[in-house]
Amino acid sequence: MSNAEGTQTVAQRDGGEQAPAVSGLEHTASEALGPPEAPTAARPSPGQDPQAPARDRGAPGGDRRTPGRGHAASGQDPQAPAEDPETPGGHREASESEHRPAGPETEPSQAREHPSPAAADTRGPGLTGALRTALRGLNGTLRQDADRADFGRLRFRLGPARGHLETSLVAFLAGFNAVVGGETERIDDLDEDVRGFAYEGAGMACAALDLLTMTGGRRLRELLSGQGVRYPHLIHSGAGCAYARLRLRPMWGIRAVHPLLRWLAFDGFGFHRGVFAADRTVGLQRTPRLMDRARWAIFDQGLGRALWLHECAGVDGVVLRLAEFPAGRRADLWSGVGMAAAYTGGATPQDLGRLAEAAAAEGFRAHLAQGGAFACAVRLISGGVPAHTAAAAPVLCGAEADEAAGWTDTALIALGHNAHSGEHYQAWRAGIRKTWARRDRAT
Repeated sequence: MSNAEGTQTVAQRDGGEQAPAVSGLEHTASEALGPPEAPTAARPSPGQDPQAPARDRGAPGGDRRTPGRGHAASGQDPQAPAEDPETPGGHREASESEHRPAGPETEPSQAREHPSPAAADTRGPGLTGALRTALRGLNGTLRQDADRADFGRLRFRLGPARGHLETSLVAFLAGFNAVVGGETERIDDLDEDVRGFAYEGAGMACAALDLLTMTGGRRLRELLSGQGVRYPHLIHSGAGCAYARLRLRPMWGIRAVHPLLRWLAFDGFGFHRGVFAADRTVGLQRTPRLMDRARWAIFDQGLGRALWLHECAGVDGVVLRLAEFPAGRRADLWSGVGMAAAYTGGATPQDLGRLAEAAAAEGFRAHLAQGGAFACAVRLISGGVPAHTAAAAPVLCGAEADEAAGWTDTALIALGHNAHSGEHYQAWRAGIRKTWARRDRAT
């Protein structure tokens, strides 16, 4: 089973399954995300003086204060009640101004997230005219403001790579909005370098809609087998972002997606929490409960991707931030950093060389290479390798992008034809590291 076959194959659709009529859908979805957030004043990142315009970490070992609970989570209205990201499936009573979805054992209609009216199938005979009207009326409510990608608003480090990295988040939100507006085809008008981020956002929108309308994943499967067939990794990751927003545990409520790549939803879960709830997830290092070691490891891989954005691709900041986490979590975080450094870019080859040296000094060089190889494979499957990925591969992986991507094929084939569990996904990553280690010893 080649990587091209294994990652682009999706299970068959449900067929004629229709979305049931859901009373009060407009009210439910509006409570989930609420109105578009108003821009807030830039707040200091963990460890930054609140009066400083940008976070200055200084030398290693400098002041790294953790934000208190009084800070609003990154990407949120500071007047809103603080989130509790520890329990993606948890539930507690909510006030009128704060609605939280129920846990994974409750019905998706109780979850609070924006569905997309345009993406919903309004032609099915099972949908009433009132529901169709409600779905269309949500169009403007669901759209995400591009200001959510502003690093100042998110209180991320501000550095030379800010514009480049913000563009990736803007593309993510554009993909979400394309699904909401019924214009998914416009994603392909974006530049190839950022199109994958847009498909990640589209995956988030489709998954959220599927959960809220109880279609069992119909929209997500249609995206995977149709327009987004060359972006399976990012779409599955985007689905995890929806679960993070809904406080549900991936992949509850969605059936028949790729048996192995579905675990990337936990990667997306960690990425979303790291970007949009950084105070708790990065500053306080809170992690979701009810997750086994495999799920937690994949969550941390996604969180590592978020740290690359959090530190604005600044190698010194990334290394210092990683050192703050418990030793048992760092390997997976380094893997995520490698993925983001190669896929998203933002650092020079010289800076990436220092990153590789730091990983080697900490004993995580193979994990950094594994993340870089994964990024190369994702880029190749989508049809193009941008210059920054081609430049990063020799530094992070010690090989050209096509060779590094081939390691993922080798490791995937070794799993056999029935790879589906979280342990299989972890074995896939381990196989890539072993291939890198053999090559590294040979050279």
